[in-house]
Amino acid sequence: MTDTMLELRNVNVSYSGDITILKDLTIKAQKGRITGVIGPNGAGKSTALKTMYRMLNVGAGDLLYQGETITRIDQTELIRRGIAFVPQNHSIFGGLSVRDNLVLGAWSIRGEKARIRRAIDRVYEIFPMLAEKDNAAAGTLSGGQQRFLEIGRSLMTDPQVILFDEPSAMIAPKYSKQIYQFLTLMRDRGKTILLVDQNVRQCVNVSDHLYVLELGRNKIDCPTAAMNGNAEMTDLISGWIAHKVD
Repeated sequence: MTDTMLELRNVNVSYSGDITILKDLTIKAQKGRITGVIGPNGAGKSTALKTMYRMLNVGAGDLLYQGETITRIDQTELIRRGIAFVPQNHSIFGGLSVRDNLVLGAWSIRGEKARIRRAIDRVYEIFPMLAEKDNAAAGTLSGGQQRFLEIGRSLMTDPQVILFDEPSAMIAPKYSKQIYQFLTLMRDRGKTILLVDQNVRQCVNVSDHLYVLELGRNKIDCPTAAMNGNAEMTDLISGWIAHKVD
């Protein structure tokens, strides 16, 4: 069996039929690793992630899961096969309780009550602050706690691959730090993580493999360790952020 869990292979994606965003793009999420995708604004990072989650259609090329082509399957089937997505924009239901938001994440297994209870217990083990807010309206949580709830909801079906789009965007630094700790925890538990991030420093720190996109194409594709001491890479990244990369 291939070590590649999820792959975009030579993919083109266009908006409105004539604006091509991704151009012959290949990205591979390796089993049990964190794969980071970075690049300047407008490079196509989020578009690549949404394409992997079948939110956008592939114009040319293929989407593969464990070596099998899934380019045309629907999103429900994608979830059943073990792929989850945590969007950048907040997507909780503020008027529902924390528990009810988690239950909504288990709609694809809605008939399996015992499994859902175990899944909630698992989420509360990882995020104890959510257990303390079990019956609270999700809208009363802080921004960081809401992001934990979104992540917890993605875990309800025990996915093997989790796609993260800017997980630390617009939240307090203390919660941001915990999110990156969570990513490494999930990797250590055997999950496959694909991380699109504007927090370049943290993305480089936690990722095992990095893709750098530019104008919808691969500019760099290499293990993170290979970037150590690479002055060209450091200069490139420093051009996107206000501070120098460590």
